[in-house]
Amino acid sequence: MNLSPRPLEAAIAALNTVVLGKERQLRLALACLLARGHLLIEDVPGTGKTTLAQALARVLGLGFARIQFTSDLLPADIVGISVYDREQGSFQFHPGPVFHQLLLADEINRSTPKTQSALLEAMAEGQVSVEGETRPLPQPFFVIATQNPSTQYGTFPLPESQLDRFLMRLHLGYPDPEAERRLLAGANPRLRLTKLPRFVAEDQLLALQERVDRIGVSPPLIAYVQRLVQHTRELADCEHGVSPRGALALLQGARAWAFLAGRQHVIPEDVQAVFGPVVAHRLQTTAGEPAVAAARRVLDAVDVL
Repeated sequence: MNLSPRPLEAAIAALNTVVLGKERQLRLALACLLARGHLLIEDVPGTGKTTLAQALARVLGLGFARIQFTSDLLPADIVGISVYDREQGSFQFHPGPVFHQLLLADEINRSTPKTQSALLEAMAEGQVSVEGETRPLPQPFFVIATQNPSTQYGTFPLPESQLDRFLMRLHLGYPDPEAERRLLAGANPRLRLTKLPRFVAEDQLLALQERVDRIGVSPPLIAYVQRLVQHTRELADCEHGVSPRGALALLQGARAWAFLAGRQHVIPEDVQAVFGPVVAHRLQTTAGEPAVAAARRVLDAVDVL
């Protein structure tokens, strides 16, 4: 079995034909999946969040489902429900959309906290408990959640416990002028999306995730990660810093980034590449400074050696 990143490079090249001018974000999304994490994309509507999720599912051959989060969405709409079958004389479980390999939770912050929390066990444990029975989810299991800026009408802020379940948070932003010209001059992205081929088999993707787990990390690199995390806890303008779970996420994200770069071990540049997406949404700033800027300050303040 081919466990090199070459098929993934071909997948990224194909994704670049649909989501234009966002190669770094595409690589980060793929790294998040390889690291067995979940991804939160925050941006205004119409910037390609849904297209990215659908394209990623196609090039990786993953079973895909989408949930449109609304204020009246119930937890049962996510995990499923048991319905009485008269012919069999018993209740039969009808699985919800969470039983797919790639789940797009669209506009997650438009639902109530109770419904948002229905995803917690699924994201953390790869299983759900329904009516007293634990049911495993398919593997790989990857949640891509999108959320609108909290300033928009009808949004419920994600609680800290929910935010911490996402390994990375990304912002797509508007395309640069050249990419937008190509977008306007080319075919409809939805048409290009339907023509994307599959580049990785399911068992190969699972093996690639296991390969990422074995990417080497030296003691000095671990010490660097620890210094970064400790510095976030000492910031005077942050309510709290990165938790041990966040530190593990940072290290795992760096492993995935190193693997995509063709390296067998993590270097400081890998940690720096994923630091903002992994750490920023875990920082709660008190002075009104964007968390991304606070994360950048941490990188600048901590020496590699």
